[in-house]
Amino acid sequence: MKKKRATIKIHGIVQGVYFRYNTLEKAKQLQINGWVKNESDNTVGIDAEGEEGNLLKFIDYCKNGPDNASVEKIDIEWHDFENLHNCFEIK
Repeated sequence: MKKKRATIKIHGIVQGVYFRYNTLEKAKQLQINGWVKNESDNTVGIDAEGEEGNLLKFIDYCKNGPDNASVEKIDIEWHDFENLHNCFEIK
């Protein structure tokens, strides 16, 4: 399957609810590389690379996040695979 890269911005109650940690665990399960971080505008930013099908599953997870999160909106930009990352990390 084709590899892709996605930059994702998640809006809502997504900081202070273990969103980054749970995203890290989901990325590891789906063999997604990249990073997740809290942004200064109270969103969560993600840069993710991997198999397109796994990225779609990862994005589906991000639409809800962990139990304590309340995702209002998710912005996704698709890019060509660049092999920028060799693991997934919390920044």
